[in-house]
Amino acid sequence: MFSFNVEKTSERSMFEDQSFWDLIIVGGGPAGLNAGLYAKRKGLKVGIISYEIGGQLHNTSTVDNYLGYQDIEGKALSDQFLSHINHLEIPILKHLKITSIEKKDHDFQLLLSDGKQLRSKTVLIATGGAPRKLNVDGEMTYANKGVSYCTTCDAPFFKGKHVIVAGGGNSAAEAVLDLVPWARKITVVHRSQWRADQILLDKHKKIEHLDVHLNTQILNIYGDDKMNGIDVLDKTTGKTFKIVADGLFIEIGTVPNSHLVKHLVAANEKGEIIVDNNQKTSVPGLYAAGDVTDQPYKQIIISAAEGAKAALAITQYLNHTYKGE
Repeated sequence: MFSFNVEKTSERSMFEDQSFWDLIIVGGGPAGLNAGLYAKRKGLKVGIISYEIGGQLHNTSTVDNYLGYQDIEGKALSDQFLSHINHLEIPILKHLKITSIEKKDHDFQLLLSDGKQLRSKTVLIATGGAPRKLNVDGEMTYANKGVSYCTTCDAPFFKGKHVIVAGGGNSAAEAVLDLVPWARKITVVHRSQWRADQILLDKHKKIEHLDVHLNTQILNIYGDDKMNGIDVLDKTTGKTFKIVADGLFIEIGTVPNSHLVKHLVAANEKGEIIVDNNQKTSVPGLYAAGDVTDQPYKQIIISAAEGAKAALAITQYLNHTYKGE
């Protein structure tokens, strides 16, 4: 007896009765949900498997850069997406994890954490990624309370404020430039030396309200209802001191959730799945979309668009290239 947790009774029946799918989508964030919408509208037998719905939207306090929505909470936007999916009666299998994905002849076999196996002609990996963490005291306490992992998303909320950027690579250097139109003061803290491209660092020289602390390690984040600042260690002098600020942008990269298919597909040095312009991976019938891929701009609207592209490309593959059955 297999246990399922899905959105509706009819969906439970469908997941129990349907063993061979046109498309299984792994992931319930913007990429996966939008792919489900497009695949359903194309008439595919499609199901979504995701431990939880929304992905990193649940780590976003307010979204102000998704067309058509102004200052909407991340969870509220996720709920809007899910409502659309439920309206189309797309089955979603929740609170189970996929333990393995294997290519079997022309199709894919997926093993679930409760032992059930599913078979699908195609698979879309839309498992997203997670911001790389500093792993210091206070980081989780003040996440979305002054601590952010997305300058592009949240910079406007710090207009006239003093903000800190943690990191020393290109993402941190670009974050500084993104903050210039908004922040009153910007402080960079990095535990070693800059690793960013010189062309970005040259632009920093024109920023008057920029302080940089290299060879400086963040020890903890403190505050009350919101973050108030950080304690740091100057690794050169051995002295500790405080930096009082209104916000902290942690820009040290992301960790893609690609472990399920790393043995199957081509990936880059970061573990991101390499895809072409139609979201195809190196394995026929296996597609990827959103933050798990090697596209550089990790944004909600881009992930959603990639989900749509993937579903359209999968439909073409099934109509013209698939050789199973």
